[in-house]
Amino acid sequence: MTPLLEVTRLSIAFGGLRAVQDFNLALAAGDLQGLIGPNGAGKTTVFNLLTGVYRPDAGEIRLAGRRLDGLRPFQIARAGLARTFQASRLLADLSVADNVRVGAQLRTRPSLLGTVLRTRRHRATEGDIEARTRRLLETFGLAERCDELARHLPYGDQRRLEMARALATQPRVLLLDEPAAGMNPQEKLALRELIRRVRREFGVTILLIEHDMSVVMSICETVTVLDYGVTIARGTPPEVQGDPGVIEAYLGVAAQTRGPGGGA
Repeated sequence: MTPLLEVTRLSIAFGGLRAVQDFNLALAAGDLQGLIGPNGAGKTTVFNLLTGVYRPDAGEIRLAGRRLDGLRPFQIARAGLARTFQASRLLADLSVADNVRVGAQLRTRPSLLGTVLRTRRHRATEGDIEARTRRLLETFGLAERCDELARHLPYGDQRRLEMARALATQPRVLLLDEPAAGMNPQEKLALRELIRRVRREFGVTILLIEHDMSVVMSICETVTVLDYGVTIARGTPPEVQGDPGVIEAYLGVAAQTRGPGGGA
């Protein structure tokens, strides 16, 4: 099967530091894969390369056969690749609903004349944005807080709002950068089910960076492990959990006694 997202020999260096080297990845439509590694392994750098924040020194990124490397971030988002961030990038002084609407507007091509005259096409576009916004707010349990400012949301709700805004762009591939960061155990359990639901209901392919191994190993079908920018393992969660190189490089000596699923 031809991959939906295919990354080939992706590399970047900052000065003399090779941050990512010869990174390869293939995601088929509907995949839910994980990308893990210790701090500084290059995980977020990979996301920045995929989404146009950084331009690679070498390699190719293709989404449904279309090359993305070299495009600007908004062009990559329009092509169907969206992401969340480690630290919140919400529009803090806009409402919860307006944050989602901003994402939904990525797909629109408004004209000045249509906006002023409120043409049938303009009204139809507005209606589509409102319907998409309502559905996403309901999916993420935020409908009752739609008029609140984003900065007033509890941390866990802010993380969910970021996911909703990314989905509002109608991506084919969704990149989640540590969505469980800062969540308590109950929130993490709910997050697992939410990610599964998002894949099922929105038909989106997901690549997940996460330090919480209980989240990664319970929902991802394939896991790739980075260490100092180099891929050291790739396989199913049980295969990665039992890989001696992963235990040594990522989980540490103590993990050999508690098992690699015990935390990160």
